[in-house]
Order: sequence, then C-alpha cells, then structure tokens
Amino acid sequence: MPRATWVKLLALVLPALVVGVGSSLVLFGITELADVLERLIWPSFEWWRILLVLTLAGTLTGLLIWRFPGHAGPDPATEGLVAPPMPAWVVPGVLLAAIVTLSCGVSLGPENPITAANVALAFALGRWLFPQVDGVIWVALGAAGTIGALFGTPVAAALILSEVLITRHGSAGNGPTDQPEMSLWDKLFAPLLAAGAGALTTIVLSGETLSMKVPGYPGFHLVDLVSGSLVALIGAGLGLVAVYVFPYAHAAFHRIPHPVPMVTAGGLILGGLGIVGGEVSLFKGLTQAGELLENHYATGTVLLVLLVKLVALTVAASCGFRGGRIFPAIFMGVALGVAAHALVPAVPLSLALVSGVLGFVLAITQQGWLSLFAAVAIVGDLALIPVACVTILPAWLLVTGKKQMIVPEPVPEMP
Repeated sequence: MPRATWVKLLALVLPALVVGVGSSLVLFGITELADVLERLIWPSFEWWRILLVLTLAGTLTGLLIWRFPGHAGPDPATEGLVAPPMPAWVVPGVLLAAIVTLSCGVSLGPENPITAANVALAFALGRWLFPQVDGVIWVALGAAGTIGALFGTPVAAALILSEVLITRHGSAGNGPTDQPEMSLWDKLFAPLLAAGAGALTTIVLSGETLSMKVPGYPGFHLVDLVSGSLVALIGAGLGLVAVYVFPYAHAAFHRIPHPVPMVTAGGLILGGLGIVGGEVSLFKGLTQAGELLENHYATGTVLLVLLVKLVALTVAASCGFRGGRIFPAIFMGVALGVAAHALVPAVPLSLALVSGVLGFVLAITQQGWLSLFAAVAIVGDLALIPVACVTILPAWLLVTGKKQMIVPEPVPEMP
C-alpha cells in the first residue's frame, strides 16, 4: 500500500468512529422518543382509534411538509436508501416527520429519513471541519454509520455500499477527481469503521438485532432448492406488484394540490387498512413480524395481513409520509414464510422465512446483497447461506431489469 494511501486511511479513523457513534445516537434517540409517544398514543387498538390516529398522522405530516423549513426533507418516494446530502437545516423537519411515522403506526421504517438526516449532518460537519476531504467520504460515513446502527452489524453497510456505488469520485461534494484508483477495501475502510461503531453503539444501548426466535434449519435436502425458490419467486412477484403500482399511486396522490389534504387522505386510507389488518399490520413491522411467529395466527389471517401490508406500504410511501420501505418488506417476507410453512409443513420454517424475505426485499430494493443479508439475519442460521445463494437466482431473474420502487422524477416543490 502506498504511504499516501496509508496516511489517508489512518486520518479517517477518528472521524469515522465519531460519525458512526453519532449516527447510532440519532437513531436511538428518535426511536426511543417514538416508542414513548407510541405508548401514549396507543393504549389500545379499537377501530376508531386506528382510523383517527393514522388520519391525524397524515394531517400532521402534511403540515410539516407545508410549513416546516425544508418541507420535512425530500420526498422519500423519489430516492433510494443512500441519496445525495440535503442541507443540514432540513434535518429537524425530517426527524419530526420520522417520529410521526414511527409512533403513529404508519407502515414505513426509519431507514430513509434517519439515513438522510445523518448523511446531511456528517456531510455538513465534515466539509466545515475538513474542507480538504472529498465530500463523498462524509456521505459514505454517514450512510454506513446509520446502516450499521439500523441492522446491528457493519456487514450490512459494506454490502449496501458496494452496490450503490457511493464510493464513486465526484458523486457528492467537490473533492478531487484525479486521485489514484483505490481498491474496494480501501474505499470501504472508513465506512466499515463507521458502521462498526454504529452497530456496537446500538447493541450497547438497546441490544436489538434482526434475528428472531426460529427453529434451526434441520439440514439440507435437494427439494429445499425447489421449495425455497418457489417461495422467493412468490415474494418477488408480490413485491413487483407494489413496485409497478407505486408510480401510479404516487401520481394519484400528488394530483391533490396541497400537502395537508394529500397526506391526510393517505392517512385515512391507512386507517381503513389498519382496521382490516388489525394491530399486527401497523408500524414498521419488525416487532409485528415476531408476533406473527409467536402467536400462531390462522393461515388465512396471515395472508390477509400480508396483502394489507402490501397495500399499506404502497399508500404510505406514495402519499408523502417520511419513512423507508425495507423493514415493511422484511415483515411481508416473514408473513409469506409463515404462511408457506403452514400450508406446506414439509418446508422448514427457517427456509420459508429466508426465502420470503429474500423475494420481497429483492423486489423492493433491487439489491441482491442486502436481500441475502436481511434474509439470513432474520433466522440467524449460517447453514442457510448456501441455500439462499441458490434460491435467490430465480427471483433475481424475475426482478432484474424491472423498475425500482422509486419515482424517477421528483414532483414540483410544495408551496
């Protein structure tokens, strides 16, 4: 390794650790505040409360978009998980809108707004304190620290960043573009430190991981490749339905000329869906996925909740609520896996869960590494990695070249 590269990497160690810890603290603070509000807002789940809370959540989010400086950030429907940094002064509105989403039962996760906020803060502070450092480094550190904190492991950040090309020179900031080409590991050195610091901080503060209590994989049988591929294909197919409906739903909501009635209408629809699907169909879905595994719902109920969540995700993401689509996709994958195992008990539950999550996350994100990681992390069984690497292939053939769950062109700025 050239000495200049070694010195450059060493100089990023402390900033990477600071950004990683800070990213986790922002995530922890927002989720803890949302949890406190959730307990106050939801003492029970009567039908009228579900309808009222979600409708008011839409009104409040619409007010934030309309009146709060920065319109509570860019519309998440127009961006992926890692996007160019927004101005730092927009961060308070983004976080307030995320708190509304998380506490009021909207079917979106925290990943998009929290990542956007942390990237904006890391970019602004980094460019202010170290103007000589390429701005893309701060984007990578903010994103990696947040992803590590969200998933409880730096591996997720490495996999995601290797796919989104965040390390490309000149994609953010005004840093030099004539530097010698670095290896992938050199590029991931500082982001991995940030992700590791973010993950460890989350584990220390909350102890939470993606892994759920699932019976271990009983061992490989050739038929597992067939059954796993079929479940993954079904998940990917259902996910693609949401992907293709998404731009039309987004356009329909944005025909409403004002953000308050627009997001209120979305909240009203979500309230109706919540009445149909019940408590388990609300919120980002990670806790509720555990409930599906523990409470032994009837298969028909699980399938109903799955369909309700699919529609709720499409509505919530398209009408203006601030939130991410990965955690609801994981929930739907778990629901599909539970239903598949109930319908065909010969399919091991762990395999069905891995395949279901694999299919849904793959269709929603178009990211193979993230899909594999999320699927295996849910069951926490490394023996399923070889099986998942094979069962992902038919699902990938189905989704590759298809649209992403992103609206290609941003809508005009709200008044």
